[in-house]
Amino acid sequence: QVQLVESGGGLVQPGGSLRLSCAASGFTFSSYVMSWYRQAPGKERELVAAIISTGGSTNYADSVKGRFTISRDNAKNTLYLQMNSLKVEDTAVYYCRAAKFGTPGYWGQGTQVTVSS
Repeated sequence: QVQLVESGGGLVQPGGSLRLSCAASGFTFSSYVMSWYRQAPGKERELVAAIISTGGSTNYADSVKGRFTISRDNAKNTLYLQMNSLKVEDTAVYYCRAAKFGTPGYWGQGTQVTVSS
């Protein structure tokens, strides 16, 4: 059974930091491109960051470049998102996604991140 379980969300003040984790099971984690998406109330889900299977290449949305860092530990089947200098507009539900060419991919259930003073 495939599972992607996000954790690490919460309430943080502007300028603060959070580290999200996504624990994967039930599939060959190291073969998949992993991504973080987010969805704010009333908005479409958007790609935040992605990392290839080996971890050798990453990609970020312009809005988070220089503040967020995506990483993965293939030995632990875990994806991370380090979020620094958080802004109110980063408030959203954050989802991890596993993708591989020719497959539908998988989504986690999401974790809420709220940035507020």
